[in-house]
Amino acid sequence: MQKPSGYLPDGFIQVFQQDNAVVRAELLNGLLETEARVAPKFLYDALGSKLFEAICELPEYYPTRTEAEIFARHLPDMAKAIGTGVTLVDLGAGNCAKAARLFDTLAPRQYVPVDISVEFLRDAVAQLKCRYPDLPITGIGMDFSSGLDLPEVVNAEHRLFFYPGSSIGNFTPAEALAFLRRIHHACGAGQVGGLLIGVDLVKEKRLLDAAYDDALGVTAAFNLNLLHHMNVLIGADFNLRDWRHRGFFNAAESRVEMHLEARRDVIVSWPDGRRRFVEGERIHTESSYKYTRDGFREMLQEAGFAAPRIWTDERGWFMVCYAPATH
Repeated sequence: MQKPSGYLPDGFIQVFQQDNAVVRAELLNGLLETEARVAPKFLYDALGSKLFEAICELPEYYPTRTEAEIFARHLPDMAKAIGTGVTLVDLGAGNCAKAARLFDTLAPRQYVPVDISVEFLRDAVAQLKCRYPDLPITGIGMDFSSGLDLPEVVNAEHRLFFYPGSSIGNFTPAEALAFLRRIHHACGAGQVGGLLIGVDLVKEKRLLDAAYDDALGVTAAFNLNLLHHMNVLIGADFNLRDWRHRGFFNAAESRVEMHLEARRDVIVSWPDGRRRFVEGERIHTESSYKYTRDGFREMLQEAGFAAPRIWTDERGWFMVCYAPATH
């Protein structure tokens, strides 16, 4: 049998091929808007991915440990709802640690970690294959935010899309609905399938502010690293010392916002262009929308999924949903 294009002996398929011209155009278009912005996917270069791992260990950053508590308490019940032998497709897999905790209970027939940070994922897959030599693992380097066409090597039967960590909040509500519809379609017509997803819930502003602006400054480093990444991608001359991190909950929009704020008037240049930022002017780098239980349940059903099973922590800070696909 002929192997698909890009298939490597270590079980890794690189679907995503960075087009430097497209990346440059996307970044410059955002930087030159009246209110400058950069897509959050650019936060995750190799260093950004490692810094996010560190964020997940912070005392202020409740989502990771709260979600872990939910899985620790309710995983057997989840397995009853989902069934075993799934094709586990892990979206935004990172270091694959969250999905690995499901292996013993869900007994997947195939594990498919997907991430745009190709080299980071490749290293994680290599380590995981040493720990689970009998589990078929196929890593896929791709930007799933813009498309979810999985290669044929991914088993089509009983696909369980796993999207933990409240990353769904990085999309606007309209984008999130479109993304959920793509996942529903990728479950496959006539196939058993579904989505297991983590969702951060609306809560007190002080908790949300602290989670995205920690005392140690790790989130600040994560956000500021974006400037270094843009220097590499577009040949800009951002000086990190000219900028500060801002992270806060915008209650009117039900989202946490992350920005980079100019400490002083500064001119940033790149080949064939420049922009002047005045002191206090911001670049919007990430939004993280927070949902209510009912609001997200309705979104899942609007995307085509059946009514979800929902598990929460005792404080009601976070929820994990299993939504079966219906066709």
